[in-house]
Amino acid sequence: MEKTGIIERAIFAIKPGEADDFENAFAQAAPLIRGAKGCREANLHRGIENPDSFILLVEWATLEDHMIGFRESKAFEEWRAILSPHFASPPAVEHYTAPL
Repeated sequence: MEKTGIIERAIFAIKPGEADDFENAFAQAAPLIRGAKGCREANLHRGIENPDSFILLVEWATLEDHMIGFRESKAFEEWRAILSPHFASPPAVEHYTAPL
């Protein structure tokens, strides 16, 4: 059976003291990414050693679904407007293959 899909990994460094606000903002923004074409799953995890750090893992059907379908959409503009005020620095985003 052919394995499909890719994983997006985004690490968010959040301004000190704003982690709870970022969590609330993510709850508001989550439907925008979860409703995007090709998004199969999107889960945010908070750092244990560094609670101002979050990792977002998103499973996309294709890289294009993320980089073109979502990143070039109005939903992405809304997503960024909701979340970016809490960023201490730009997110570090990488993509990974389907499970090996």
